[in-house]
Amino acid sequence: MKKWQRSSANWAVLLVLALLVPATAYGAAFGIFEQGSKGMGMAGAFTAQADDPSLLFHNAGGLAFVEKQQITTGFTWIHVNGSEFTGASPFPGDGVREDLKDLDAFPPHLYWVRPINQTWKFGIGLTSPFGLATEWENPSTFTGRFISQRAELQVVDLNPTIGVLLTQNFGIGVGLIGRFTTVELERAVPSINPFTGGVADIAAVDLESDMDSGFGWNAGILHKVGSAFSWGLSYRSKVEVDYSGDGHFTQILTGIPQFDAVVAGLLPFGSTVPITTTIEFPDMASLGFAFNLTEKLLTEVDINWTGWSSFDQLPLTFVGFPGLSSIIPQDYEDANNYRLGFNYSTGSGSEWRFGVGFDESPQPEEGVGPLLPDSDRTVFTLGYGTAGGKVDLALMYLDSDDRTTTNNLDGFFGTYQTSAVLFGATYNW
Repeated sequence: MKKWQRSSANWAVLLVLALLVPATAYGAAFGIFEQGSKGMGMAGAFTAQADDPSLLFHNAGGLAFVEKQQITTGFTWIHVNGSEFTGASPFPGDGVREDLKDLDAFPPHLYWVRPINQTWKFGIGLTSPFGLATEWENPSTFTGRFISQRAELQVVDLNPTIGVLLTQNFGIGVGLIGRFTTVELERAVPSINPFTGGVADIAAVDLESDMDSGFGWNAGILHKVGSAFSWGLSYRSKVEVDYSGDGHFTQILTGIPQFDAVVAGLLPFGSTVPITTTIEFPDMASLGFAFNLTEKLLTEVDINWTGWSSFDQLPLTFVGFPGLSSIIPQDYEDANNYRLGFNYSTGSGSEWRFGVGFDESPQPEEGVGPLLPDSDRTVFTLGYGTAGGKVDLALMYLDSDDRTTTNNLDGFFGTYQTSAVLFGATYNW
């Protein structure tokens, strides 16, 4: 094989291997903590309260204190204001501007809790704790199209839980987590064109997984120390998912017959390629303290830890094509976030809520790229609950720090700017 043919093959293999990496990183780094509008109005500081059915996500220990059957349903509207990218040298170059499409997503939440007797309680929740998507404007000319053009990760958790009231003011809860998830990816594959000396698009690649599943567990404790103070601790385990999917390769003709003929032999065009990988979603723990500052004003402070370091590598297997299989390093780091919330009860029985939080990014600079431009984030929230607790509403502004990368593995350098607005609505009956 000629030298330029070997170079083309190497480019294709390396970039196809990278195809699966971002979707996994994307889901792990973009956890969705907003799984109930009451807690969301307090920036997620809810571990030590856990007093509505969203306790099944925030702290299973709160289930022990449920005294009547309740059903809660709602959604969180996530609007990401795209992402502005400004390039740097050597690639894609100083002054290059690219835009991520605005994103709208509506992860749902649904909870049912009820007492079995005074001691034992039962609940089941449906949430979407990981997800979101990226899609770049003008995908056929986007300078990062060989890394990612479009990606989407969808996750739904089913979480049956048992609560036990051990004393009048101390409860525990334990549950199972069933996670159901899909991944979709689109990108272009490049090769060196020997006739021009430049880089040419030789293929479009689409990847779609089956609906795959994994299982884990959660637990929590809630201690109400008198009427003015409570504390809680919760844990959600790692969940490992074995994905299987199909890759489809479509050749992009360059108009040079000799070159196109060689490219046709590099990748399995016109056929479906089975692909498998394993994703280990991280575990997380939350510790919260709630205080009544006055008769009507409650405040809570939470510290959350997420074990992103479990995402240290990604094994990729191309079934029937062992030469394409590899193990891709990720080297994510454990991260903390900090949340402070306030709940003010009015004389009419309605509630106003406020909150602020700070989330550390687990992503090292080497992994920042067009599919996952993650960074540290500050959140500001406002919430409202109607008298009687029927409806909860929340609004969040998420401000991400600018993220500049000059040392990333994909060789795509520059600065990303991203922000998002979230709106949550929950109905209780």
